[in-house]
Amino acid sequence: EFWPYLRDPVTLARPWAIPGTPGLEHRIGGIEKADGTGNISYDPENHERMVRLRADKVAGIARDIPPVMVTGDVDDAELLAVGWGSTWGAIDGAMNRCRKRGHKVAHAHLTHLNPFPANLGEVLAKYPRVVVPEMNLGQLSHLIRSQYLVDARPVNKVQGTPFTAGELEAAFLKEIEQ
Repeated sequence: EFWPYLRDPVTLARPWAIPGTPGLEHRIGGIEKADGTGNISYDPENHERMVRLRADKVAGIARDIPPVMVTGDVDDAELLAVGWGSTWGAIDGAMNRCRKRGHKVAHAHLTHLNPFPANLGEVLAKYPRVVVPEMNLGQLSHLIRSQYLVDARPVNKVQGTPFTAGELEAAFLKEIEQ
């Protein structure tokens, strides 16, 4: 008998059912389901249990996410630039320009944002200054600040054009020289 709402005790994932497979029919939808049975449930305690279960499932994904890697002056940087997505090239270029000027700068580029890599807090704590260049109003810097209590300084640009290495070099130098 197929029990589509029972979860793996380690990953908390439910079994996969290929649509249309005889014997694996079940209902899905946005209404809260009872833990284990999948019956529609309006029970407040069940809802809380399911919300926490889903949060634990997402948090457990961190076990399978590779650790964040740091490039540049990994061991003794005075500034760590944390980026994600399209900011990689400009951050890398700015880091190299600053290093040529004699400054110690490191770069960590995230590929997973929820959950963050398990070692991110440890990485952030190693550096006296953390900047987060983003092509938005600083959502990642806000997440880092709230989750790790690190003074992650946003460097934001919302102009529809990417950062240049020169723009980020100037921002990094300004932060280093404070």
